[in-house]
Amino acid sequence: MTQIHDLSATRMAAAVRTREVSPVELADHYLTRIERLNEQVGAYVTVTGELAREQAREAEKAVLDAADPADLPPLHGVPVPIKDLNMVNGVRMTFGSAVYSELTGFADDNVVTALRAAGSLLLGKTTTPEFGLPCYTEGGVAPPARTPWDPSRSAGGSSGGAGAAVASGLAPVAQGSDGGGSIRIPSSVCGLFGIKPTRGRVSQGPVVPDLFGLSTNGPIARTVRDAALLLDVMAGHMPGDLYAAPPVEGTFASYAERPPGRLRIARSMESAVPGAEVHPDCVAAYDEASELLRELGHEVVELPQVLGPELVPHFLMLWGVMATVTPVADESEHLLQPLTRWLRERGEATTAPQLFQAHAALQGALRAAFPVMDGFDAILHPTLAQPPAPVGYFHDQEPAENFDRQTKFTPFTAPYNISGQPAVSVPLHWTSDAVAGGPGGSSPQNETPGLPIGIMLAGRLGGEGTLISLSAQLEEARPWIGRKPEIWTA
Repeated sequence: MTQIHDLSATRMAAAVRTREVSPVELADHYLTRIERLNEQVGAYVTVTGELAREQAREAEKAVLDAADPADLPPLHGVPVPIKDLNMVNGVRMTFGSAVYSELTGFADDNVVTALRAAGSLLLGKTTTPEFGLPCYTEGGVAPPARTPWDPSRSAGGSSGGAGAAVASGLAPVAQGSDGGGSIRIPSSVCGLFGIKPTRGRVSQGPVVPDLFGLSTNGPIARTVRDAALLLDVMAGHMPGDLYAAPPVEGTFASYAERPPGRLRIARSMESAVPGAEVHPDCVAAYDEASELLRELGHEVVELPQVLGPELVPHFLMLWGVMATVTPVADESEHLLQPLTRWLRERGEATTAPQLFQAHAALQGALRAAFPVMDGFDAILHPTLAQPPAPVGYFHDQEPAENFDRQTKFTPFTAPYNISGQPAVSVPLHWTSDAVAGGPGGSSPQNETPGLPIGIMLAGRLGGEGTLISLSAQLEEARPWIGRKPEIWTA
């Protein structure tokens, strides 16, 4: 029997406009599931039930009053949660930190304004790690975000709550953000499709600065079409933004409906992170994706290494400085997580000349890399070097070991934050055999079959449309929508 949460967001929006389903029904359905199931997966840190129902009643009235419901906004009545790094006026805002556990949002981020204008309903704020710094969602102010495919394992980060919500049927789609892989990581470990857009495609303002250009907002969804629709809604340049993406022809949703043509695709399993080893399951996903691309008629060739290990310290320096951007009063320092304190100490010890030198080194490397990368329509990598990690695998370590494990877990994602290129994680592969313990070696009690393993495709600057067309082709060839974790039918 089909349940409301079985509907895609695109189908849901159409059903609202044709009055097959009401916004009030949607809000009630998801809020009921959240109340029953959120504790199992740690998707939401704040649930805005009263607000969601109020918005749903207003949306339902607009449908009934509309002369032509087809003219309603594209996400009218569709629930879309917001990551707790993004501010919503009048709603609790924690940044994933005990330091800000009592903060109430005093403005809407531009992406929130865009989603509100598109008619979406706010179910709540999804969990995130402190200041969005780690690749896992643990500690701070909420229980860990867990992948519903195996709740002993992390949902990734920093958009871990968003990934857990969509994969568990606690939201049809979700807004996330990505500064070093934070949309693609949860998408991979939760069996979802996620898009990190081109730098400047989605406004970071008005509160969050975009000084380094590493981070961007983007969609997490179950289908390529849903993600493309959500990106259309999010996209937009606002006064004061430091970056602007190249214009796109038509809508992103239209690219999901058109074939990509024959593409020249490079592939690489080489990473810039010393000591990062790719797990056999991730190798299998990568090889299977390569073969599928060839079967679909694309040319697949090897990518020369364009960004080397000498750039890793420069990126890590930027990450430490980014950890200092969120202000913390001296008397609240003790509330910070150990990793956050460690990163902030590194950032505060960085001098201005060192920071400029790091930026210059990264820019110089990119100037040499772009002529090579632009010779391809897309570039294929594993999304992650390892299967979903057990909860605590990173968080329970000393900060230096924690951070080292994170860099080896995510060696392929951050280069595209440095370059600003768009990148997607596509859920093409699930393990068929038990994965023993994930990163760090075997552990029989953690053996779980059927874990999702994503593959990553990166594109040229402004090339989200090509990635969407290609991903839709892959989705049609190897549909994943029928794969659902046990919690889905709970």
